[in-house]
Amino acid sequence: MELRILENLPHQADDFEGSSIEFLQFTSLVWGTPDNGQPLFRSGKIAIMTLDETMNQLKALRHDGVYKQNAKNGAGDNQFGVKSADLKAVAKSIKSDTELAQKLWKTGNLDAMMLATLIAKPKLMSKEEVEAMVRSATLWHAADYLNTNIVKMHPEKEELRQKWMAANDPATNRSAWSLTAERICKHPAGLDLHGLLDRIEKELGVNVQENPKLTMEHSKWMLNYCLAEIGIRNPELRNRAMAIGEKMGACRDYPTSKGCVSPYAPSWIAVMVRRQG
Repeated sequence: MELRILENLPHQADDFEGSSIEFLQFTSLVWGTPDNGQPLFRSGKIAIMTLDETMNQLKALRHDGVYKQNAKNGAGDNQFGVKSADLKAVAKSIKSDTELAQKLWKTGNLDAMMLATLIAKPKLMSKEEVEAMVRSATLWHAADYLNTNIVKMHPEKEELRQKWMAANDPATNRSAWSLTAERICKHPAGLDLHGLLDRIEKELGVNVQENPKLTMEHSKWMLNYCLAEIGIRNPELRNRAMAIGEKMGACRDYPTSKGCVSPYAPSWIAVMVRRQG
């Protein structure tokens, strides 16, 4: 059976809240011999948005509480303060648009950058483009969205991980350790876990002055994550991982809500191992 697109018709969506976003109404006809002998039609909508329209849509979704919290966490004024649920709703209306995503990222606006990671297709991006985005991610909010939605989904992520781990560059360090944490959890075969513990112990002890860039200080979150996962998943390395965590004291005094697990590695490891029975 053969599938052919018969027409692509511009269509204004009347039901999209607060926006005059243009949709592409498409109808496809499947030629063949279905059971009822009639040709099959399929239809749907895809939002077509320009950069300006997208930025205006984000601006209209401002939430003062989110804005203030982002500012407190270092985002500054180049943001709108959009709730994550609203970002996902906008992304759902756009579906995927890697070209628009790249334009959104370059604005430097926090909300636009996070949205960019939700609508880009990692497979359509070169590893050079991904690395350029990682190096320009000066806000940890955007960096985490980028790691989750693009870096970890890229077909050449292991090549990038090895490159970044070898370089030990503060600009790519957080992403390097994020990918390493994923490997520890999902594909540990081939990793030198003893060597990783040596490096984690050394790098957790580095004191770096805070600055607007993603320095080693920010990467300590991922270092600590790797430390905890090694201890949780490898009984033979558990005591050493807990000893490193106690010695370094990373996240020891981090405020933890009732019922949540402390990110302090010795406590984290102990709780998760106990849960495993």
